[in-house]
Amino acid sequence: MSLAVGRITYANCAPFFHHLHDVGFRGEVIEGVPSRLNRMLAEGTIDISPSSSFEYACNWRDYLLLPGQSISSIGPVSSVLLFSPAELFALDGVEISITGESATSINLLKILLKELAGCREVVCTKSDTCGEAIINEGASALLIGDRALKASRKLPDGMKIYDLGELWYLLTGLPFVFALWIVRRDAAAAKATDLSGFVGQLTAARQKAFADLTQLAQVAPERSWYGEAELLAYWRQMSYDLDTLHLEGLKLFFTLCVKHQLLTELPEIHFLNRDSEKRR
Repeated sequence: MSLAVGRITYANCAPFFHHLHDVGFRGEVIEGVPSRLNRMLAEGTIDISPSSSFEYACNWRDYLLLPGQSISSIGPVSSVLLFSPAELFALDGVEISITGESATSINLLKILLKELAGCREVVCTKSDTCGEAIINEGASALLIGDRALKASRKLPDGMKIYDLGELWYLLTGLPFVFALWIVRRDAAAAKATDLSGFVGQLTAARQKAFADLTQLAQVAPERSWYGEAELLAYWRQMSYDLDTLHLEGLKLFFTLCVKHQLLTELPEIHFLNRDSEKRR
């Protein structure tokens, strides 16, 4: 019985996965955007994945978290961006196009516009027109991941970029946790040995990547459109930890989600091993 592991198809996941097989992982890797992996995790199609922190909040009773691992920012994130010709306060009631790829980023946007810009109504709409085309037409859109990185390199006149990681840090002074390593509770029970091994493999793969990020940038497919130096700066800007401050930022995000009726309850934080062993 092997693990089915989700992989977000964005450049920010490369430090976790590039060396994963080199350090002994023999399971299956399934790729997708965050929303697809969220759905597969909820359905039980995959056992574990770096998935939206909002997904954990919605279904926390079914999940456990890997300690010490996340995809976060402490300040600018560069790949979760609101493109708009308007100042933030002027977006009250203005339609903002979203891709639907990540519930975390959409709800973070709603919180920031209300808490930081004083907007009373935030209108997020999935459009049949791609976000890049909407931006080129001079309207407002939220893009995440590699699409945000690409779109930020060439802007139409008058278009502003708002980095949601930077805005969160301005509001709170805390890290923002975009993705957590989430494992299904039933997988934790049925595949305990495999998961125990995976925790060590993931840590080793990440350490090996950061020991030589230059080598990783030289072979990463994203170098063809983003550049090796830019990839290095991007990975070094990200935070892949989940420490006390990260958890404080995560809990504040969940609290604000409840405040603005994006969640119906505050989720509890439960970790693999520590909490799964208590339940045996």
